[in-house]
Amino acid sequence: MGALAVQSGGNVCMWPHNCHHHQIPRSTGVVVAAAKGKVNDFHTRAARQVVIADKPTGSADSKLKDLIWPSPSDEIPFWKRDFPSWDVSSEHPVDGEKDSDPMHIVHVTAEMAPIAKVGGLGDVVTGLARACLSRGHKVDIMLPLYECIQKQQINELALLTTYNSYHDGNWVPTNAYTGLVSGIPVIFIEPSNQFFKGQHVYGGSYNELEAYLFFSRACLEWMQVTGTQPDIIHIHEWQTSGLPLLYWDMYHHLSLQTFIRIIMLTSGIAETANSADNPQHGTLWGVHSDENLIPETCQEQLSKCGLDGSIYATVEKAVDDRTIGHNPERLCLLKGGIVYSNAVVTVSPTYLQETLCSGWLTGTLIRNRDKYFGILNGIDTTMWNPATDVFLPAKFSAQITEGKEICKLFVQRGLGLVSEDISASRITRRVPLVVCITRLVAQKGLHLITHAIKHVEELGGQLVVLGKASDGRVEREFEALADVHSQGSSIRILLMYSEELSHMLYAAADMVLVPSIYEPCGLAQMIGMRYGAVPIVRKTGGLADTVFDMDDQSHAEMANGFVFEGIDEGSLNWALDRAFSHYREKPNEWNDIVRKIMEIDNSWNNTAGKYIDVYSSIRVRSD
Repeated sequence: MGALAVQSGGNVCMWPHNCHHHQIPRSTGVVVAAAKGKVNDFHTRAARQVVIADKPTGSADSKLKDLIWPSPSDEIPFWKRDFPSWDVSSEHPVDGEKDSDPMHIVHVTAEMAPIAKVGGLGDVVTGLARACLSRGHKVDIMLPLYECIQKQQINELALLTTYNSYHDGNWVPTNAYTGLVSGIPVIFIEPSNQFFKGQHVYGGSYNELEAYLFFSRACLEWMQVTGTQPDIIHIHEWQTSGLPLLYWDMYHHLSLQTFIRIIMLTSGIAETANSADNPQHGTLWGVHSDENLIPETCQEQLSKCGLDGSIYATVEKAVDDRTIGHNPERLCLLKGGIVYSNAVVTVSPTYLQETLCSGWLTGTLIRNRDKYFGILNGIDTTMWNPATDVFLPAKFSAQITEGKEICKLFVQRGLGLVSEDISASRITRRVPLVVCITRLVAQKGLHLITHAIKHVEELGGQLVVLGKASDGRVEREFEALADVHSQGSSIRILLMYSEELSHMLYAAADMVLVPSIYEPCGLAQMIGMRYGAVPIVRKTGGLADTVFDMDDQSHAEMANGFVFEGIDEGSLNWALDRAFSHYREKPNEWNDIVRKIMEIDNSWNNTAGKYIDVYSSIRVRSD
């Protein structure tokens, strides 16, 4: 195999200090016998971290003096320039309270922030893993080594093991690398076939169902080859839902037969329930993502990873309830994962209740109710911290908020929402800035987003939408809106994903809009609050568990945003109107609520203990 490339940025840095990228050492290889020792050495180094003070560095005035202001006419957009290196592992706390009975937890996942992030899944994996690591547990993340991963974001990347894993009648040579990402030990799986090749995490030329079934088995095969037997394997979403089937019907009878237990985390239940024959998220076995291809049978699909598909074709196991009585009946990977896991967690208490009341998986969840838990997601407050965030032109905190005004003006200048004349731009300082950072899919309330574009403009505010559409029709609709509002407007629509720009937008925003039709948990409203953006949300799922209306006198002490319940434009108008009125007419109260929401603890440290409780409830102890 050829050497792994090290990429480096070559653009001009906008910040008034030096930037440095980490260089990545790479070893040529090690024998299998050394693999466990090397992984343990990574855990030792991951635990030796220092705490960075949670406060801004320097005053707002000093930042403003030296800041290089952006312009929409810049050759390089301000969010694409080089930034200072950010080793978040140096901010990893070690002095917190440790759990008395530590476990070895392995996360098997398709995403991890920041190196392989598409949506909230990547944030969840990194945040939960870091929180458990800080509580004294041994944690590994197993992730495909996607071709698109920027290797400079991995510290100490080195070949750990070369072994074979089964696929479609052959044993495929596979490399396992180890590295540290954000202070967390990661094991990267790289098959020698075409899987995980491409410019993006998803959407390569390979069949994703086959690839993730291969990945699930390759993770178990690596554990068997190296003698690694964790207490808990934590799988995430449909991509790794085949792992419990592979474990209990194959590897449990081989050398992984002792004390491993499996927990599944999913937020995709309503997503599959609301897209009956839509294979967008790969939950249906035997269905290609390309509708023009002829579907394979379930047995053929499963045979490629070594399982007999016929034994899962029952209502109690994995048959898709929507296809019962059809020819052919199909199997659902997500359902199989629910049935075969020792515990199943979804991402908020309200969403759990919603999934038990409606949807085609309701029967499966009710039958497995005793092992089904609703735990609210957290956010990684190391990565999402306005006091230390390297992507921001000025830092700020709940105690020192001046930097937020600079961030707002910086983004407004860069997007052409204010005059480039600093003195003239001060006139628009009190214009409310709303941001909506989202995937542009039906679940997120597309008709409400398009209506918000119109209504915010009518209210004299500004709105920035940042997101990508997977559907061509939706993309064309938003491209047309973006063209209309490209110049001389108070609206900006950016059809892309940018981690850097998302940080800047949250910091700049006065309000964050999350008008989802359904939302298992939602991270945007929690991140927004962390950065002082007051949430405007529809009451559903995790949004209902985290945002409480400012005008609800029965819960005045919890009030932290503006909530609406309907899915119609009038309901959204009601929330936007109240938010704008509050912002303009009660500035002192608004500043108070900004400080209040920034101090709300939505961190993983606050919620990880509930996961530890579930881990402990299914754990098998050797003594």
